[in-house]
Amino acid sequence: MHVLEVKNLSKRYAFRNYFWRRKKISKVVKNVSLSIKSGTCLGLVGESGCGKTTLGKMIAGLVKPSQGEILLQGSNLLSANKQERFLLRRDMQMVFQDCVGSVNLRHPAGRIIGEPVKNFLQIAPEQEDNLISELLAKVGLSKAHKDKYPEQFSGGQLQRVCIARALSVKPKLIILDEPLSSLDVSVQAQILNLLTDLKQEYHLSYLFISHDIESVYYLADSLAVMYLGMIVEYIEDISLFDSLCHPYSRQLLSSVLSCDPGQKQTLATYQSELDQTGFDALGCPYASRCPMTKPQCETNIPVMKRVSEKHFIACHNYELDKRRA
Repeated sequence: MHVLEVKNLSKRYAFRNYFWRRKKISKVVKNVSLSIKSGTCLGLVGESGCGKTTLGKMIAGLVKPSQGEILLQGSNLLSANKQERFLLRRDMQMVFQDCVGSVNLRHPAGRIIGEPVKNFLQIAPEQEDNLISELLAKVGLSKAHKDKYPEQFSGGQLQRVCIARALSVKPKLIILDEPLSSLDVSVQAQILNLLTDLKQEYHLSYLFISHDIESVYYLADSLAVMYLGMIVEYIEDISLFDSLCHPYSRQLLSSVLSCDPGQKQTLATYQSELDQTGFDALGCPYASRCPMTKPQCETNIPVMKRVSEKHFIACHNYELDKRRA
């Protein structure tokens, strides 16, 4: 059973040139479709600025989509009324990249964790207090941390508080928006292990958004690669990780350095700057950086094709390679 299904989700922003009074429409998320099975993690990977966070916020209800459908356990969030959306939101929580900016700095940890409990669960104060203490223990903190304020926590500890807050209403799905990017490497490993343990214990589903493809590989069961608002490659089984074949996916893989000092590694040479004009490109958004660009890449948007039973790619070159074979 799918806990989340996203169908043809798009987001357009209008920019106006006040001197010429011309209105420009930029499509920052383009017809994205994906799904997450119950108890699994979908990794969404891509460069900063590719639309990953905007997609996550649309799913969480923080940004209104321009078109598409979001189905949470079969219920369409976009067509539901206010009361129905409120009840459905309990099943979906979000952990933000900026843990400091996502909490009220004037509230202690206990109140931060307890706020969703007050909104959704309506339990007695004594039960709420016990639940908060239990959640703190689950994320590796003690009961004494309940009365501490955000400024008294390290980055890793505050991210644990945010994870405890997300767990407080027993959601089915947690959207993790770059939860490791602001943390030290040693702390990142601790948070990854914590997320893995919580996923197994509570049978949670994750949408794990990150630019770090190694972290995604560690936690995810399936993987979607995003470039300038478009899913360019999708594997339903992380065991197919080494089979990624889109030029952009290969670029991401080549950027991961080996820990073996004896292993020679050649980095792929690509245009380094993310070309934001690709959001409005007529053809493939990656065409300006791709070393295998063909004329049709600049004029036709590639559609998702099946590579194998659980592997899909949006690339004109894949079709050309098949014909040559």
